[in-house]
Amino acid sequence: MVSVSFTVNGEKRSASVPPETTLLKMLRETFNLTGAKLGCDVGDCGACTVIVDGKLVNSCLMLAGQADGRDVLTIEGLATSDRLHPIQKAFEDKGSLQCGFCGPGVIMSAKALLDENPNPSVPEIRDALAGNLCRCTGYSKMIEAIQEIAKSV
Repeated sequence: MVSVSFTVNGEKRSASVPPETTLLKMLRETFNLTGAKLGCDVGDCGACTVIVDGKLVNSCLMLAGQADGRDVLTIEGLATSDRLHPIQKAFEDKGSLQCGFCGPGVIMSAKALLDENPNPSVPEIRDALAGNLCRCTGYSKMIEAIQEIAKSV
């Protein structure tokens, strides 16, 4: 077993897990943070995207032990109990998601993009979303939502 301690969504958390445990598995099964999804399990689909120390990470590819001492932000850390994060609200207003499976990863990718570049061009938005696969949409409404947020900042 490996003892792992890190900050998740602003809260210090720790647990002992087998050394082969991924960050995704620890978030979902140990901390019951199920927003990040297990999709492809090889880092291709983006369903498991979280932000670690300000950088996008496919949590299915990162071992839990690698997160020790770091700061992890998941989709659950964006909203409060009574208010959506502005990116989530824009996605809702634009009807950007259909089934929602890819949504948390796409929204985390959008957040990371806007944190780095508050006024991205459409090609920059497309590039930022390239690691997130969605089978339901054509991405147009997602891009519109991100542009809407960029205009309001």
